[in-house]
Amino acid sequence: MTYFIALLKARNEYLFYFGMLSLLSAVIMFAVSKFSNVQISGVNAWYKPSKFALSIGIFSLTMGWYTGYLFYKYIHIYNWAMIIFLGFEVFYISLQASRGQLSHYNISSTLYASLTVVMAISAIAATLYTGYIGILFCTGNFAEFPDYYLWAIRFGIFLFVIFALEGTIIGANGSHRVGGAGGSAIPFLNWSLQYGDLRIAHFIGMHALQVLPLVAFYVLKDIRLVISAGIMYGLLACFCLVLALNARSLFSF
Repeated sequence: MTYFIALLKARNEYLFYFGMLSLLSAVIMFAVSKFSNVQISGVNAWYKPSKFALSIGIFSLTMGWYTGYLFYKYIHIYNWAMIIFLGFEVFYISLQASRGQLSHYNISSTLYASLTVVMAISAIAATLYTGYIGILFCTGNFAEFPDYYLWAIRFGIFLFVIFALEGTIIGANGSHRVGGAGGSAIPFLNWSLQYGDLRIAHFIGMHALQVLPLVAFYVLKDIRLVISAGIMYGLLACFCLVLALNARSLFSF
């Protein structure tokens, strides 16, 4: 484990430290949630920032690993873009949680509406820049590792981009739920058990970034199987999206 952590740090030191700081923040905020009774929309206020920090931490460490394969002289610009854009997201969501106020969907004042727009722009910019990193994996020479692993990284990045941009659908809907508010939900994740929930497809699609390369490298080890798995994984995320848009819960079957 010590060797792996040292290797992860060596591959991209900036994203390593940012990722580790995000994970530490997630742990601290989850611990705070156990001592805080503050709620936002019926859910502990600290759940949301802890989930965002956890997700951003995993994303940063993952992209830190992948960018270690690239010969991209402007990688420092990508690193700082991720730190600034995603760091702002976690900071603002955490600040609002500490004040017991909404971060997303908050249009109660001009300031909050403006900050919501800034969050959206930050998320889209980080996503599109990551898409460019995916293009580099399609145009570069990667003879040092197997084709099936390379294809898994490509699929992982592009599915991440597609379903990260699904966040615009959530924003346009004004809520992550479709068909109703309230009702029973999965603890911590807060995914609805009764109504459509757009976050499920968002989550599944974005984490193709980790799932597909890991499965390809350790299990499938065949380019045709990896391509098939990538297509099936994308269809699964699309199925969850269509289900949510039709106000149906994935857990209602």
